[in-house]
Amino acid sequence: MSARVESFELDHTIVKAPYVRQAGTQKVGSDGIVHKFDLRFAQPNVTNMTPPVIHTLEHLLALNIREYAEAYDHFEVIDLSPMGCQTGFYLIVNGSAEVSEIIDILEKTLNAGLEYDYVPAATEEQCGQARLHDLEEAKTWMRYWLNQNQKDLEEVY
Repeated sequence: MSARVESFELDHTIVKAPYVRQAGTQKVGSDGIVHKFDLRFAQPNVTNMTPPVIHTLEHLLALNIREYAEAYDHFEVIDLSPMGCQTGFYLIVNGSAEVSEIIDILEKTLNAGLEYDYVPAATEEQCGQARLHDLEEAKTWMRYWLNQNQKDLEEVY
């Protein structure tokens, strides 16, 4: 039996970014559940975010997404990680979140990110690559995402 990597089974040639999709569910222990969401910003194999941009977005999202998720008492954010392909992020939550709820939280998180005139936690003490940031280009990607119709963000294909 070979290991299954869900993202390798996704046909990246037919998805239409940006979007949010539930990419997996895993039972944890006897009563826990963890969901993985694919937060896709860039069209796979067509465009990508540069390392400084995805790093800046990671800082802004990681800082603010937890705050906005607090409005939902049936799930909580565990982790947000950039994709190696530099087209988006994986969001891990415990509990049961809906795609529409994740989109709502992302909208609030990205709007909050636009208000920053600095990159949070971008010091050498707080970050392993403190100089690798691009706030202005990250804001361009945030505006791009926010200009999408929320219902369209639920459509992967």
